[in-house]
Amino acid sequence: MQLSVVILNYNVKYFIDVCLQSVLAATKDLDAEVILVDNASEDGSVEWISQQFPQVKQINNSENVGFPKGNNIGVAQAKGEFLCILNPDTIVAEDTFTSAISFMENNRQVAIMGPKLIDGSGTFLKESKRGVPTPAVAFSKVAGLYKIAPKLFGKYYNLRLSKNTSGPTDILVGAFMFMRTAHYRELNGFDEACFMYSDDIDLSYRSLQLGQQNYYNADITAIHFKGESTPKDFAYQLMFREAMNYFYNKHFHVSNLVKVWIKVATNLFSFLKRMRGAQLTTRKQLPYCYWLISDELDLKIGVNKNVLFMHTSGIDGVLEHRNRHAEIIFDPETISFKSCIDFMAKYGKGFTYKFLSSDKSHAVGSISSNAKGEVLVMS
Repeated sequence: MQLSVVILNYNVKYFIDVCLQSVLAATKDLDAEVILVDNASEDGSVEWISQQFPQVKQINNSENVGFPKGNNIGVAQAKGEFLCILNPDTIVAEDTFTSAISFMENNRQVAIMGPKLIDGSGTFLKESKRGVPTPAVAFSKVAGLYKIAPKLFGKYYNLRLSKNTSGPTDILVGAFMFMRTAHYRELNGFDEACFMYSDDIDLSYRSLQLGQQNYYNADITAIHFKGESTPKDFAYQLMFREAMNYFYNKHFHVSNLVKVWIKVATNLFSFLKRMRGAQLTTRKQLPYCYWLISDELDLKIGVNKNVLFMHTSGIDGVLEHRNRHAEIIFDPETISFKSCIDFMAKYGKGFTYKFLSSDKSHAVGSISSNAKGEVLVMS
């Protein structure tokens, strides 16, 4: 078998629906398996996936065992030569996995590969490529020094490598990690002592310690709505702090003074992310119109009385509405995921975006990586 895609789900029923639509389209011509591990979701995810995607292999945990253990459970049953660890709030293009496999076969020095990630507004996610967050590097990030002198202090987000330039990078994000299954097992998978948040940093760092190369591939783009299954609340702040404390205590010898600083810095960092999300929610403005890219002309918006423009001949006709609070709703049965991703990456925040669920009853999207995702009811 060429590829195993392992996805860990927790209470994101409609986001995992769109994710699986894209993954199945991307594995259509591959000898591949899709393994869905559910961490005791209570939103009907298990039943929904069984009904809509019977070809997906499900492993249903009786409790939420966390990100590392949940993924390890899935990988334990993986049969593919290559492995993709994928978040449930992601969307991939139809050629993503064939491109990733080809890249890995032609670059055997690369142990783990990550793509260019954009959020639900089409904005590039800087965490697609990062450096090792040593205490000094983390300080430059929290203090904002990387904005003042990116070449000198830009190690946290590896600013020496532009978003459109592929190259080695120390740390990759756990939303999309592509590697040989044997390498994941050589690393003994994610460290289960940490419930979530520092697991991708730890795995990437341990790969480096084996003398392996991690790589940012700017030629592959995927959407990561980011944080949909992990709300930025106070519980997040506590877990994030504990996760980073665990990483630093595991890999670095830090003084008590540095430990205090790490606690303050992680609290500040997570607090600011919570505040940004709250501000975006408050500022949200309803679209003045919707453009539905679909052949299903009888679809209607069920929660809003604004005019719905139907558009089936392509996507270029919506450009005259750019920067006018218009929302595009993509129907994956009408337009390819690759076309959607390319459009979002090119035109970004000129629109807001959503994707139809497999039964066309809902559409999902997100206005920012700092904001909670949205589910729009169709009728």
